Order: sequence, then C-alpha cells, then structure tokens
Amino acid sequence: MKQYIIRRLLQMIPTLIGISIIIFAISALVPGDYITAQDNPNMTREKAEQLRHIYGLDQPVAQRYFTWAGNMIKGNMGDSLVHKEPVTKVMNNYVWNSVIIAFFSLALSWLIAIFAGVFSAKYKYSFFDKIVTLLIFLCMSLPSFFVGLMLIKVFALQLKLFPIAGMTTAGLNAEGWAYIKDVLRHSILPIIVLTMLSTGSLTRYFRTSMLEVIHMDYIRTARAKGLHEWVVIFKHALRNAMLPAITLLGFELPALFGGAIILEKVFIWPGVGQVYLESINMRDYPFMLGFTVFLAMLTLLGNLLSDVLYGIADPRIRLK
Repeated sequence: MKQYIIRRLLQMIPTLIGISIIIFAISALVPGDYITAQDNPNMTREKAEQLRHIYGLDQPVAQRYFTWAGNMIKGNMGDSLVHKEPVTKVMNNYVWNSVIIAFFSLALSWLIAIFAGVFSAKYKYSFFDKIVTLLIFLCMSLPSFFVGLMLIKVFALQLKLFPIAGMTTAGLNAEGWAYIKDVLRHSILPIIVLTMLSTGSLTRYFRTSMLEVIHMDYIRTARAKGLHEWVVIFKHALRNAMLPAITLLGFELPALFGGAIILEKVFIWPGVGQVYLESINMRDYPFMLGFTVFLAMLTLLGNLLSDVLYGIADPRIRLK
C-alpha cells in the first residue's frame, strides 16, 4: 500500500504540470487583462502600459508561465491583483467559510442517501420507494438558485425563522459561543439547499448498487446462516454497495473547498466561490490560476483516496 501511494503521488507531478500549462494557456487566450477589466474611463494609455509593466503583463506568455510556475514550486502563489494580498491569505480568509456549509451538507447528504437508498432497495417498488424516487428526481431537477430563493421567501421572509442572507448578523459583534450560534443559524438554509441537491444522485447510486448486491450468492448464504436481516443488509451488503459511491467521494474533496458559486451569491455567503468568480471577471490571474491549481491537486488527491478506500471496502481488490 505504501509503495502504491508513493507511486501515485509521483505520477501526480507530470499531471499537475500538464494542468498548469493548460489553465495558463487558456487564461492567456482570454481577451483583456486586469487593467482593461477595471473599465476606468480616466485610465490613460500611458498609465495602462505602466501598470502592465508593474504587474508583468507585458511579458511574453512563455516567460510569464515559467515565472509563475517557478514561484508555485516554491509555494508562492503570488499576490491577488484585486485584494492586494497574497493568494494564500485570500484563500485562507474565504475558503473556510465555504467549508462550513459544504462539510455539513456532505455529511447530511451521505447519511440521508445511505438510509434512503438502502430502504428503497430493500422495499423495491413499495410506496416508500416511489416517494423516495419522486423526491430524488425533484431534488435533481430543481436549480440551486430557485430552491434557495424559495427557502428564503418561505422560511426567512414569511415565517421569519432564519436570517435572509449573510454569514453573521450585522452589528451583533458576537464572540465565542454566541458567534458560533449566529453563524450556524445563518448557514442552515444554504446547508439545506446543498443537501437537497447532492442527496438525489447519491441516493440513486446506493439504491442501484444495493439492488445488485442483495441478490448475490453470499447474501443468500448469510441469510441461510440465520443472521438478522438488518445485519445482512448493513454489514454484508452495504459494504460492497459502497464501492460505486466511493468514486463520488473522491470528487467531494475539491467540492468541499471549491465553494458553491451560485448558492453563495444567492445567500450572500462570503465563501471562496464568490471570490473565484470575481477573479475571473476581473482577470485576477494570480488568484484564478493559484486556486484552480489548488482544486486540481485536491481532485487528484481525492481520486487517490477513492482508490485506497476501494481496497478497504472490498478486500478482493488489491492495489498493485
């Protein structure tokens, strides 16, 4: 296992190099730059050229890439042109806000999907199965901004149970446990929306996998041995039914830190998704490139985690 992980980590190096070349080339092909994106009517041509020289935007593309890549190897992602701070500091300021709602929605969606998928497969074509299927397709078909606006209208404006938007109450200046309670209260609606959107497809995976597993010979053998039905389902069947869902778990790692751009916009949640979108609009190349490479690294690590979990979930799989 140790040799396999080391080999996979070494294989990530050329992959990351290829990813960095592609994303830098795409950013270089985008028309305009940070200077033109500001759309300042008082900006003279001489001043614009002076700023491009200061930011290094007047250099050839190849030279800019090797300068940027060399700094990345040293752990220096550069300074954000919009925030005037190091990219790593900007990421640290906002990414954990996104992790709050992403983590809780991930835990809830997996918990709901496991039990809904298992019981839906166990009682196939029953009334419960039909209700679950209806709710699954309903959650998968509704866009996030529509669900978010509906929840704001019902629970925030009409019932006044939750705040309309934001991460904290304006002017409260709470500290300690009061601050945590305030943040959690503001995060409930975004968490509900993210959970609804991710639970549907995950439940379908568990249901389909369970339908295949519960008819296998070793499940019939476990029942013939006199084991309790729920021991057979949750101990023997669910473990193998987890394999297809483990693939999805690998992609949840970048999603955990990537932020939900549209949802953060609807709820005015100060997450990294909004900052990332702003960096694209404003041609803030240091932040855009640095954060994209960060997500690419998380994606590769997520795939490695999935492969390792395959061997843990199913001993028949040997990593070679």
